[in-house]
Amino acid sequence: MLLYLNGAFVGLLILSNILAVKLFSISEWAVLPAAVIVYVFTFPITDTIAEVYGKEAARQTVMAGFFTQIAALVFIFSAIHLPSAPFFADQEAFESIFSAGFRVTLASLVSYFISQNLDVTIFHKLKARNGESKLWLRNNASTMVSQLVDTAIFITIAFYGTMPLAALVAMVFTQYLFKWAVAAADTPLVYLLVKLARRSKTASQNSFAQ
Repeated sequence: MLLYLNGAFVGLLILSNILAVKLFSISEWAVLPAAVIVYVFTFPITDTIAEVYGKEAARQTVMAGFFTQIAALVFIFSAIHLPSAPFFADQEAFESIFSAGFRVTLASLVSYFISQNLDVTIFHKLKARNGESKLWLRNNASTMVSQLVDTAIFITIAFYGTMPLAALVAMVFTQYLFKWAVAAADTPLVYLLVKLARRSKTASQNSFAQ
């Protein structure tokens, strides 16, 4: 089960980076990158891993995602600069979709590294305090705090100086509000994943013991 959780985490992470170029509007004042509908689900995965397999396993997953993002950037950069075939007419579109500006790329890596590690730390401290009980509390508390940090760091690094300060603050608020709502709604998903992971872990231990 841990293998599947790690695969899902990295896959969602890379997908969110690709979808970040698409912006969608909830209202006139609420504009969000499409990446948020994917990225928010990486936090329940790390919470599940921390709950069932421990803090170090969760940190290893975070680091795997970090290095995978760097590798993806290198490969995408290489693909963009490969000589185009004479009949390939979509080079400009390809570049516009896959070429994120340096600030956006830096913002993504910094916010990811800090917020995901913060999520694991808060989750672990709450588990140490409450034991196996109150999974809902450590899931929501760790995710909601780390998502606020993630949103504030990303938007500040990526967009500070490119728009009025009021617009910047509004963007942080609206994106965090969306992430907060998703974090509250995904609690049943965390319980389901934890149940499946524990069952898989027990089955593996019993199989190994035999």
